[in-house]
Amino acid sequence: MERLQKVLAHAGIASRRKCEELIVQGRVRVNGQVVSELGAKIDPARDRVQVNGKLIRVEKNTYILVHKPKGFLSDIDETRGKQLAVDLVPSRERLYAAGRLDANSEGLLLLTNDGDLAHRITHPRYLHEKEYLVLVEGTPAEQVFAQLREGIVLNGERMRVDSVKRVHSLGDLGRRQRWNKAKRNEQWLRIVLHEGRKREIRRLCAALGHPVKRLIRVRIGSLELGALPVGKWRALTDAEVRTLRNQLKVREH
Repeated sequence: MERLQKVLAHAGIASRRKCEELIVQGRVRVNGQVVSELGAKIDPARDRVQVNGKLIRVEKNTYILVHKPKGFLSDIDETRGKQLAVDLVPSRERLYAAGRLDANSEGLLLLTNDGDLAHRITHPRYLHEKEYLVLVEGTPAEQVFAQLREGIVLNGERMRVDSVKRVHSLGDLGRRQRWNKAKRNEQWLRIVLHEGRKREIRRLCAALGHPVKRLIRVRIGSLELGALPVGKWRALTDAEVRTLRNQLKVREH
Protein backbone atom coordinates (compact mmCIF):
# COMPACT_ATOMS: atom_id res chain seq x y z
CA MET A 1 0.00 0.00 0.00
CA GLU A 2 1.28 3.47 -0.90
CA ARG A 3 0.14 7.02 -0.25
CA LEU A 4 -2.15 8.29 -2.97
CA GLN A 5 -0.19 11.49 -3.64
CA LYS A 6 2.99 9.47 -4.11
CA VAL A 7 1.30 7.19 -6.64
CA LEU A 8 -0.05 10.17 -8.57
CA ALA A 9 3.34 11.88 -8.66
CA HIS A 10 4.99 8.64 -9.71
CA ALA A 11 2.51 8.36 -12.60
CA GLY A 12 3.67 11.77 -13.84
CA ILE A 13 0.47 13.69 -13.00
CA ALA A 14 2.32 16.53 -11.22
CA SER A 15 4.71 17.18 -8.36
CA ARG A 16 3.81 15.50 -5.09
CA ARG A 17 2.76 18.84 -3.56
CA LYS A 18 0.51 19.60 -6.54
CA CYS A 19 -0.96 16.10 -6.31
CA GLU A 20 -1.80 16.77 -2.67
CA GLU A 21 -3.71 19.87 -3.77
CA LEU A 22 -5.64 17.82 -6.33
CA ILE A 23 -6.65 15.36 -3.62
CA VAL A 24 -7.78 18.06 -1.17
CA GLN A 25 -9.79 19.69 -3.95
CA GLY A 26 -11.74 16.45 -4.44
CA ARG A 27 -10.50 15.94 -7.99
CA VAL A 28 -9.23 12.39 -7.40
CA ARG A 29 -11.33 9.22 -7.32
CA VAL A 30 -10.26 5.74 -6.28
CA ASN A 31 -12.49 2.90 -7.46
CA GLY A 32 -15.18 5.48 -8.24
CA GLN A 33 -15.12 7.17 -4.83
CA VAL A 34 -13.78 10.68 -4.20
CA VAL A 35 -10.75 10.62 -1.90
CA SER A 36 -9.90 13.97 -0.28
CA GLU A 37 -7.72 12.86 2.65
CA LEU A 38 -3.93 13.10 2.27
CA GLY A 39 -3.32 10.06 4.46
CA ALA A 40 -5.19 7.74 2.12
CA LYS A 41 -3.28 4.70 0.85
CA ILE A 42 -4.00 2.54 -2.19
CA ASP A 43 -2.75 -0.61 -3.87
CA PRO A 44 -1.23 0.57 -7.18
CA ALA A 45 -1.55 -2.92 -8.66
CA ARG A 46 -5.30 -3.22 -8.01
CA ASP A 47 -6.99 0.12 -7.44
CA ARG A 48 -8.54 2.18 -10.25
CA VAL A 49 -7.50 5.84 -10.01
CA GLN A 50 -9.00 8.82 -11.83
CA VAL A 51 -7.93 12.47 -11.89
CA ASN A 52 -10.52 14.95 -13.17
CA GLY A 53 -12.50 11.98 -14.44
CA LYS A 54 -9.62 10.60 -16.49
CA LEU A 55 -8.27 7.15 -15.71
CA ILE A 56 -4.53 7.17 -15.09
CA ARG A 57 -2.06 4.38 -15.65
CA VAL A 58 -0.51 3.51 -12.29
CA GLU A 59 2.98 2.05 -12.51
CA LYS A 60 3.69 -1.05 -10.51
CA ASN A 61 6.88 -0.93 -8.46
CA THR A 62 9.51 -2.85 -10.39
CA TYR A 63 12.90 -4.09 -9.19
CA ILE A 64 15.40 -5.43 -11.73
CA LEU A 65 18.94 -6.69 -11.09
CA VAL A 66 21.21 -6.23 -14.12
CA HIS A 67 24.77 -7.40 -14.76
CA LYS A 68 25.99 -4.19 -16.41
CA PRO A 69 28.66 -4.76 -19.05
CA LYS A 70 31.65 -2.51 -19.46
CA GLY A 71 30.92 0.33 -21.86
CA PHE A 72 27.29 0.76 -20.82
CA LEU A 73 26.10 3.83 -18.92
CA SER A 74 24.08 3.30 -15.76
CA ASP A 75 22.14 6.55 -16.03
CA ILE A 76 20.75 8.67 -18.84
CA ASP A 77 22.14 11.82 -17.19
CA GLU A 78 25.68 10.74 -17.91
CA THR A 79 27.66 11.63 -21.04
CA ARG A 80 25.77 10.62 -24.17
CA GLY A 81 27.09 8.46 -26.96
CA LYS A 82 27.03 5.10 -25.16
CA GLN A 83 24.38 2.46 -24.61
CA LEU A 84 22.30 2.52 -21.43
CA ALA A 85 21.94 -0.37 -18.99
CA VAL A 86 18.18 0.22 -18.90
CA ASP A 87 18.04 -0.68 -22.60
CA LEU A 88 18.97 -4.24 -21.66
CA VAL A 89 15.60 -4.64 -19.90
CA PRO A 90 12.33 -4.87 -21.90
CA SER A 91 10.03 -3.08 -19.44
CA ARG A 92 7.00 -0.83 -19.83
CA GLU A 93 7.90 0.96 -16.61
CA ARG A 94 10.24 3.94 -16.39
CA LEU A 95 13.29 2.52 -14.67
CA TYR A 96 16.38 4.25 -13.35
CA ALA A 97 19.52 3.17 -11.55
CA ALA A 98 19.69 3.04 -7.76
CA GLY A 99 23.36 3.95 -7.50
CA ARG A 100 25.60 4.49 -10.49
CA LEU A 101 28.41 2.52 -12.04
CA ASP A 102 30.66 4.45 -14.41
CA ALA A 103 30.94 3.30 -18.02
CA ASN A 104 34.22 1.43 -17.42
CA SER A 105 32.86 -0.47 -14.41
CA GLU A 106 30.83 -3.67 -14.42
CA GLY A 107 28.55 -5.73 -12.27
CA LEU A 108 25.42 -5.42 -10.18
CA LEU A 109 23.10 -2.56 -11.01
CA LEU A 110 19.63 -2.22 -9.47
CA LEU A 111 17.03 -0.65 -11.77
CA THR A 112 13.74 0.44 -10.23
CA ASN A 113 10.94 2.98 -10.32
CA ASP A 114 10.66 2.99 -6.51
CA GLY A 115 12.17 6.38 -5.71
CA ASP A 116 12.06 5.99 -1.93
CA LEU A 117 13.92 2.69 -1.96
CA ALA A 118 16.45 4.00 -4.48
CA HIS A 119 17.13 7.02 -2.27
CA ARG A 120 17.68 4.86 0.80
CA ILE A 121 20.07 2.58 -1.06
CA THR A 122 22.21 5.43 -2.37
CA HIS A 123 22.18 7.87 0.55
CA PRO A 124 25.17 7.36 2.88
CA ARG A 125 23.11 7.97 6.05
CA TYR A 126 21.60 4.49 5.68
CA LEU A 127 25.05 2.85 5.73
CA HIS A 128 24.12 0.40 3.00
CA GLU A 129 27.19 -1.61 1.97
CA LYS A 130 28.43 -1.93 -1.58
CA GLU A 131 31.00 -4.62 -2.30
CA TYR A 132 33.42 -4.64 -5.24
CA LEU A 133 36.03 -6.90 -6.77
CA VAL A 134 38.83 -4.64 -7.95
CA LEU A 135 41.82 -5.61 -10.08
CA VAL A 136 44.70 -3.17 -9.53
CA GLU A 137 48.17 -2.74 -10.91
CA GLY A 138 50.99 -3.91 -8.66
CA THR A 139 50.77 -5.63 -5.29
CA PRO A 140 49.63 -3.20 -2.58
CA ALA A 141 51.49 -3.31 0.72
CA GLU A 142 49.70 -3.43 4.09
CA GLN A 143 50.47 0.28 4.46
CA VAL A 144 48.32 0.97 1.39
CA PHE A 145 45.44 -1.00 2.91
CA ALA A 146 45.75 1.05 6.09
CA GLN A 147 45.64 4.27 4.09
CA LEU A 148 42.56 3.10 2.21
CA ARG A 149 40.77 2.38 5.49
CA GLU A 150 41.93 5.54 7.28
CA GLY A 151 41.26 7.71 4.24
CA ILE A 152 43.12 10.38 2.32
CA VAL A 153 42.15 13.87 1.14
CA LEU A 154 41.74 14.35 -2.62
CA ASN A 155 40.85 17.78 -3.96
CA GLY A 156 39.68 18.85 -0.53
CA GLU A 157 37.45 15.79 -0.11
CA ARG A 158 38.23 13.02 2.38
CA MET A 159 37.71 9.54 0.97
CA ARG A 160 38.02 6.12 2.55
CA VAL A 161 36.78 2.54 2.28
CA ASP A 162 35.13 0.50 5.02
CA SER A 163 37.25 -2.58 4.42
CA VAL A 164 39.76 -3.97 1.94
CA LYS A 165 41.50 -7.34 1.62
CA ARG A 166 43.39 -9.37 -0.93
CA VAL A 167 41.58 -11.97 -2.99
CA HIS A 168 43.86 -14.94 -3.59
CA SER A 169 41.24 -16.95 -5.47
CA LEU A 170 38.01 -15.89 -7.18
CA GLY A 171 36.74 -19.43 -6.66
CA ASP A 172 33.86 -21.08 -8.49
CA LEU A 173 32.04 -17.79 -9.03
CA GLY A 174 35.08 -16.35 -10.78
CA ARG A 175 35.15 -19.32 -13.13
CA ARG A 176 31.42 -19.13 -13.85
CA GLN A 177 31.70 -15.41 -14.55
CA ARG A 178 34.92 -15.91 -16.52
CA TRP A 179 36.81 -13.44 -14.38
CA ASN A 180 40.49 -14.06 -15.05
CA LYS A 181 43.06 -14.64 -12.36
CA ALA A 182 45.40 -11.77 -11.57
CA LYS A 183 48.49 -11.81 -13.75
CA ARG A 184 51.99 -11.06 -12.61
CA ASN A 185 52.18 -7.58 -11.07
CA GLU A 186 48.40 -7.45 -10.58
CA GLN A 187 46.20 -8.03 -7.53
CA TRP A 188 42.49 -8.66 -7.01
CA LEU A 189 41.06 -6.81 -4.00
CA ARG A 190 37.69 -7.05 -2.27
CA ILE A 191 36.58 -3.56 -1.23
CA VAL A 192 33.49 -2.63 0.79
CA LEU A 193 32.18 0.89 1.25
CA HIS A 194 28.85 2.51 2.02
CA GLU A 195 29.24 6.03 0.68
CA GLY A 196 30.51 5.63 -2.86
CA ARG A 197 31.35 9.10 -4.12
CA LYS A 198 31.88 9.45 -7.85
CA ARG A 199 34.75 7.17 -9.00
CA GLU A 200 35.89 6.96 -5.36
CA ILE A 201 37.63 3.57 -5.58
CA ARG A 202 39.40 4.48 -8.81
CA ARG A 203 40.60 7.81 -7.44
CA LEU A 204 41.79 6.31 -4.14
CA CYS A 205 43.70 3.45 -5.73
CA ALA A 206 45.31 5.69 -8.36
CA ALA A 207 46.39 8.20 -5.73
CA LEU A 208 48.09 5.42 -3.76
CA GLY A 209 49.99 4.12 -6.80
CA HIS A 210 47.76 1.20 -7.81
CA PRO A 211 45.51 2.22 -10.72
CA VAL A 212 42.35 0.16 -11.23
CA LYS A 213 42.35 -2.15 -14.24
CA ARG A 214 38.92 -3.67 -13.63
CA LEU A 215 36.10 -2.92 -11.19
CA ILE A 216 33.08 -5.19 -10.64
CA ARG A 217 30.28 -4.51 -8.14
CA VAL A 218 29.16 -7.85 -6.71
CA ARG A 219 26.82 -6.81 -3.88
CA ILE A 220 24.50 -4.05 -2.70
CA GLY A 221 23.31 -4.79 0.83
CA SER A 222 21.69 -8.23 0.70
CA LEU A 223 21.55 -8.28 -3.11
CA GLU A 224 24.28 -10.32 -4.78
CA LEU A 225 25.31 -10.51 -8.42
CA GLY A 226 25.87 -14.25 -8.15
CA ALA A 227 26.18 -16.14 -11.42
CA LEU A 228 23.98 -13.78 -13.48
CA PRO A 229 25.69 -13.56 -16.91
CA VAL A 230 27.03 -10.30 -18.32
CA GLY A 231 24.32 -8.25 -20.02
CA LYS A 232 21.51 -10.33 -18.50
CA TRP A 233 18.87 -9.33 -15.95
CA ARG A 234 16.35 -10.81 -13.57
CA ALA A 235 13.48 -9.48 -11.48
CA LEU A 236 14.00 -9.44 -7.73
CA THR A 237 11.87 -11.92 -5.82
CA ASP A 238 9.30 -10.68 -3.32
CA ALA A 239 11.50 -12.10 -0.56
CA GLU A 240 14.52 -10.12 -1.79
CA VAL A 241 12.51 -6.89 -1.86
CA ARG A 242 11.17 -7.52 1.65
CA THR A 243 14.66 -8.26 2.99
CA LEU A 244 16.07 -5.14 1.36
CA ARG A 245 13.27 -2.98 2.77
CA ASN A 246 13.71 -4.45 6.25
CA GLN A 247 17.45 -3.75 6.16
CA LEU A 248 16.78 -0.16 5.13
CA LYS A 249 14.30 0.29 8.00
CA VAL A 250 16.83 -1.06 10.49
CA ARG A 251 19.58 1.20 9.16
CA GLU A 252 17.34 4.24 9.56
CA HIS A 253 17.07 3.90 13.35
